Amino acid sequence: MIVNRAAINAVFTNLRTIFNKAFAETTSTWQKIAMRVPSNTKTEDYAWLSKFPKMKKWIGDKAVKALAAFKYTITNDDFEATVGVDRNDIDDDTIGIYAPQAQGAGESAKEFPDDLVYEAVNGSFANKCYDGQYYCDTDHPVGPEGKEVSVSNKGTAPLSNLTLALANASFGAARVAMRKFKDDEGRSLNVKPNVLLVPPGLEVMANMLMTNEKLADDTPNPFKGMAEVVCDNRLESDTAWFLLDTTRAVKPFIFQERKAPKFVQQVDPESDDVFNRRILKFGCEARGASGYGFWQLCYGSTGQG
Repeated sequence: MIVNRAAINAVFTNLRTIFNKAFAETTSTWQKIAMRVPSNTKTEDYAWLSKFPKMKKWIGDKAVKALAAFKYTITNDDFEATVGVDRNDIDDDTIGIYAPQAQGAGESAKEFPDDLVYEAVNGSFANKCYDGQYYCDTDHPVGPEGKEVSVSNKGTAPLSNLTLALANASFGAARVAMRKFKDDEGRSLNVKPNVLLVPPGLEVMANMLMTNEKLADDTPNPFKGMAEVVCDNRLESDTAWFLLDTTRAVKPFIFQERKAPKFVQQVDPESDDVFNRRILKFGCEARGASGYGFWQLCYGSTGQG
């Protein structure tokens, strides 16, 4: 093959097509647990999470919510995946060897939000959220200034469907705790847990707990149908599980998107890389980050109690 600009463009148009097809066909689960927040700058400020207003009776002047003194910001990072194409492979008409790499780049681009969101999930017990506490913690301060009480959205009970007592102590206790969460004025937040997020090691048990008529000891299962099971291979702990409320505009986790994944290429035959090393390039670039929404929309258990 004659390696000229037209030939190079044709080759990379084909690689882009493979990339786009793989991107479209790859599945993801991050949308089930996180909200997409468009970003227009390097760092976004989420201090507004600390004082989200709830409707109350209007008597006299309106009560204006002040933002908490601490700040919660999420800074975007740059991400890339790059493949070098030897010009000789175009010359020898062996460009097909790069098709799997273009496909892989497309799959990776589609999974980019998942990778970020589940990184946040894995850090739920060690990373801080908007109130300065760990996202899943035992002492979130709730109440008017000077009169705060500690509220927990963290447990240690292993997820279980063996007996009613064990199921009640794990899933049941998490569900009750979330439904009792209140705002700073003592009013119910009306949290509605609807997603049970588990690692592969707990998928079968979670599905049985949410779908079977009976528990493992052959007694009636009162928890059937109370939540949708979401399982993802990116969850690192074999024992940790999470109960989430994803019914609201603000979700438990945040996917902050500064620049959506995009196919990029460097195909100028006169570039230094081509002239000195015979290398053309294609790949994907993206920019974004992940973080935490309202801790009240998540209950996490280490499963190691």
